[in-house]
This record gives sequence, structure tokens and C-alpha cells, in this order.
Amino acid sequence: MAPRTIALVSTGGTIASRFSAERGGLLSMDGPEALLPSGPPELRVDPFCNLGSNRIDLALSLELARRIAGHLADPEVAGCVVTHGTDTMEESAFLASLVIGSEKPVAFTGAQFAADSPVPDGPGNLAAALRLAGSRKARGLGVVVVFDGSAYAAEDVTKIDAQARAGFAGPHFGPVARVGRAGIRLLARPPRPAPRPATGISRDVALLPAVMGMDGRGIDALVAAGMRGIVIEGFGCGNGTPELALAVARARERGVTCVVTTRCLRGETRPLYADGGALDLQHAGAILAGRLQGKKARILLALLLESQPGPVTARDFGHYCRDLAGDGGAQMD
Repeated sequence: MAPRTIALVSTGGTIASRFSAERGGLLSMDGPEALLPSGPPELRVDPFCNLGSNRIDLALSLELARRIAGHLADPEVAGCVVTHGTDTMEESAFLASLVIGSEKPVAFTGAQFAADSPVPDGPGNLAAALRLAGSRKARGLGVVVVFDGSAYAAEDVTKIDAQARAGFAGPHFGPVARVGRAGIRLLARPPRPAPRPATGISRDVALLPAVMGMDGRGIDALVAAGMRGIVIEGFGCGNGTPELALAVARARERGVTCVVTTRCLRGETRPLYADGGALDLQHAGAILAGRLQGKKARILLALLLESQPGPVTARDFGHYCRDLAGDGGAQMD
């Protein structure tokens, strides 16, 4: 008999928030029971924590991923839904996707409007996520974020609007599924990398956006502060400045791993430009992270630095450097 139970792991966030007169603002207050739609499927409710996602750090997010994996290992569980604040939902979903290899669906969801809002969106998002997590169609889809009737791959999803109901998008793949009255319609199945070991995750990885006229002092300061890894959100295809390339070389001499992403919403890094461009950054020892966003490259690097026995190399980012349109572009060493 097919498993019927859905694990509902709650972490707090706007979906569980109400206005607090004492604090003068929204606070995460409700348990998951207050969010359930009428006539829910058989549920296993797991109140993991009750925090706004601005307060969820890397260690807690890794613990969450392990909790999800534990539920999925139970043969009685068909899938898992995670309610989470939208501030860092895409990061927790991506970390979970890195370490969970189960074929069972995992759907993160949340809300842009508080539970006591005149027009709350949390109940509808939760109902859609529960429906997806319980569907056989979603097996093998990987970890997704379900929002406003659409599901986005954890690798790709990003928050594009601070307040709008449709606050998320998938810049490269678009929605991988739609959830509506007619049921679930699958649109894409992005390739999934093999799950990675997760013995720990480093706190000492920084994210540094490139800006006009940038020199190397930011890199030097992060190295002096004890960072083990630095992710640079470069211009365009991952470009920087000549001064930034020199700083990357100094950081690499100190044993600090440097990764370069693009600060653009779409596209990927490519070693095309010299004179401080991605080609020079690569020659200085930086790893180009392909289509992976900076905040997600930081999570992958933090996981690799703590869980991988050998050094981090371009091969570890190869999955994200493949042009899915078909003209190659993988960066391997």
C-alpha cells in the first residue's frame, strides 16, 4: 500500500505571524495546527521551531534539512511540507536539496501576508504545498518552493518581490509545476545533482557583491577577519576589476577559497573577459559558479568546506556550469 502520511514541518515566519500590540509589529506566533486547510490529508505535524526566517542561520537550516530527511526515511511518509519565512526560504530549500536524495517530494511554502491579514495567502499556499507533497506526480521532482499556485526548483527559485503575493520566480527554469483546481501539471524536471555529505556547515563564508570602482580592500578585510571562503557576485558573466583579481590571488595564497557568481538574475559566469574580468578572476584562482546565485553558492561552499575531506574545486560546481540549452560550458578541472 502506498504511503499516505505527509510530514508538516513548521519553522515560523509570516505564515505563522500575527500583529503584536506589545511589540508594535508582526511576530511569529501560531503553531502549524492553526494553518491547516479543512479536510487535510493524514498529517504528521512537527513544530521544528518558531522563528522569522531572518533569524534562521546556516547551522539551524542544516538541522532542518536533516529533520526533513528523517521524515522522508519513514516508509509511511509520502512527502514533506515545510512552512518557512520568505526572507531565507530559498536558502533553506537549496540547502535541503543539496543533502536530501529521496525521491519523495519536499515542498517549502510560506506567506507574504500575516495570518491575521484581511487577505492572508498562507492557507492557499499551504493547501497547494500539501497537494503537491502528496502527489505521485511530484516524485523525483526534488525540493521545490510552492507559492501562489506555482512550484519552483530549489536550485533556481529566488524571491523577486518583497511584498507581492507572487513573490517568487525561477529565472532559469520557470515554474516546474502548477497547482490548481484542475490538479497538478508538471512543466519541467530540472536535473538533480547527487546528494552531498553534510557532517557540518561553516559559518566563515562571506558574500561580497561587486560594485562600480571596486578595489581589493573588501577581500583583504574578509581574509583578515578569518573567512575560509568568499563568494563574489561579479558583474555580467562574473567580471570584476583588476584590483579585485589581485585580491583574489592574495586570498588564495592564504588558503581562502574564492567563488565567483553573477549578480544578474539570469545567465551564468563565463571566462570571456580579461582586464579584471572573469577570465582574470579564474586565473587568480577563483572558481566560476555558473548559473548559481551568490547566496546559494555561499551555502554550497559553506557545506563543502566543512563536510568535504579534500579541497573545493571547480568540479564541485560543475552541475551549475552546464548550459542546459545545449552548448556545453561546463567548467571542470
